Amino acid sequence: MRKVVYLNNISDTEISNAVDNLEPVIQKNDLLSITVSSPNAIASQPFNTAVTVSTQSIGYTSTQASGYLVDQDGFIDMPMLGRIKAAGLTKNGLKESITKIIVDNKFLLYPVVSVRYLNFKVTVLGEVARPMVINVPDEKINILEALGFAGDMTIYARRDNVTLVREEKGKRIVKRLDLNSEKLLSSPFYYLKSNDIIYVEPNKARVSAASNTRNWLPAILSGLSLAAVIIDRLTR
Repeated sequence: MRKVVYLNNISDTEISNAVDNLEPVIQKNDLLSITVSSPNAIASQPFNTAVTVSTQSIGYTSTQASGYLVDQDGFIDMPMLGRIKAAGLTKNGLKESITKIIVDNKFLLYPVVSVRYLNFKVTVLGEVARPMVINVPDEKINILEALGFAGDMTIYARRDNVTLVREEKGKRIVKRLDLNSEKLLSSPFYYLKSNDIIYVEPNKARVSAASNTRNWLPAILSGLSLAAVIIDRLTR
């Protein structure tokens, strides 16, 4: 029973909420909202004419969003500022880069730049009630919240071996997480980043049941077919 309970070996404690490197790194195909303001609203206006981008996922409705799509070379194109390197930077890093270009070219005095993700999402797959893609408008979500959105793990899920797949700086990171352990709360993988994938593995009972079903299903279908033939012959 303890294996189906989260954090079953944790006692009353206090764990620091500070996690290093929590801010995600901008990647290719990210869709960003970038706004520029200053004391001169009219002078700021040309910097806020973002392109409307159509986004669509398999099984999901196409949506329109005004923002800047990071291209395959890792750049965005902004009015008056031209091509700016975005991939590999954090939001703060891109904000500082844009601010520097504006100030160096004396386009605005005291510019204020804001950068947000428009496609911050995580995916939950496997032994959960509702496998799904979760859009995260506030750009902050932890693994327990993501599982909650997906309807929680089923009784057949392995809580001691949840797989998290993360793409960062051109590499795929695969991490196994034990949701029974108190170490989860202080793990750098407790908070999720954009495009993270969570896979919940089924336990042996579920795998065995699925295997038995595959073995017996042909025999059952064959028996039903034979019964249908016999009934047809008898009713003629």
